[in-house]
Amino acid sequence: MTAIQRPLVHDPADAGADGSAGVATPRRARRRSIGAFAIRIGAVATFALILLYFAVLAPGFLMPGNLINIVEQSAILGVMAFGMSVVIIAGGSNVTEGGIDLSIAANMGVCAAVFAKLLTLGYSDGTALIAVAAVGLAIGALNAVAVVWLGILPLLATLAVMNIAAGVELTVTQNTVLSVTSPLITVMSSWSLFGISALAWILIAVSLFMIALVHFTSFGLRLYAVGGHPEAARAAGIGVSRYVMFSYLFSGLSAAIASVLMVSRLSSSTPGSGDMLLSVLAAALLGTVFSRRFVPTIGGTILSVLFIGCLANGFQLLNVSSYWVNGVQGALILLVVATTSFARKPESGR
Repeated sequence: MTAIQRPLVHDPADAGADGSAGVATPRRARRRSIGAFAIRIGAVATFALILLYFAVLAPGFLMPGNLINIVEQSAILGVMAFGMSVVIIAGGSNVTEGGIDLSIAANMGVCAAVFAKLLTLGYSDGTALIAVAAVGLAIGALNAVAVVWLGILPLLATLAVMNIAAGVELTVTQNTVLSVTSPLITVMSSWSLFGISALAWILIAVSLFMIALVHFTSFGLRLYAVGGHPEAARAAGIGVSRYVMFSYLFSGLSAAIASVLMVSRLSSSTPGSGDMLLSVLAAALLGTVFSRRFVPTIGGTILSVLFIGCLANGFQLLNVSSYWVNGVQGALILLVVATTSFARKPESGR
């Protein structure tokens, strides 16, 4: 018995300019690969040129003490950027419909307010830390319910939660600075090892943990599968909804950890933490340019966080207004979104 040969079916999008099926597919894949490589090289070159500019013109930029200071200043941003990156990985990197958590900075503000308020009321560090973790996870759970159970677009759901969190922060603090002190804050603000502060060591430890979790465990592989190919992940028996919910809970926990770092660094809870959202988005989205598939990687996020830290520090050394940092971050977000959207277009044959 001879086997019945099935006719080959070609995707019209893969057809060449002359209408021949399948001829242009390798060529298109090659163009995508070259384009992605060019984007990564361009990003690295741009980063290097900006850092070189600061190294030459900003006094003391390359001094060891200043470099350690940059890492310390980047700790709060780095922890939140990891939370945002996990949400984008699990929900997909489509800016309008994929994973995003616009409430993470406001969540940090609420957690910082709760932490400072409890300390001013005389509660112990342990009690305040438990309360902060509960608040951060609760806001993360609210995002998860809105996105997974109610089916609201992440962009809209987290925008609504962001405003709720901002209102709660103002209610707790009465829009005032809550100055605090405690044994934990004293240790975190004064302890150092090899001349490196506690906040910098925390960023290093969290970075190593995130690299191991996301890139060297089956859990991390499933997280990428859920965000990149949700239907295939479901077919493989992966609980897509559970992973998406976890990403928002993790983002909430990241905000809680960042709030403790912020209060420890400033010895107070300061209203307006939501202003850090632009920096968090910039760090997470810039991290995508270091990936072949334009999805966040932990290594890329770390580089982006340090780059933003260098940007703010360099402008400060040059006596340039900090408002320019926000402008540059906004421009970088626009550039990354435009570039990655353009790079993805050939995949759908458009």
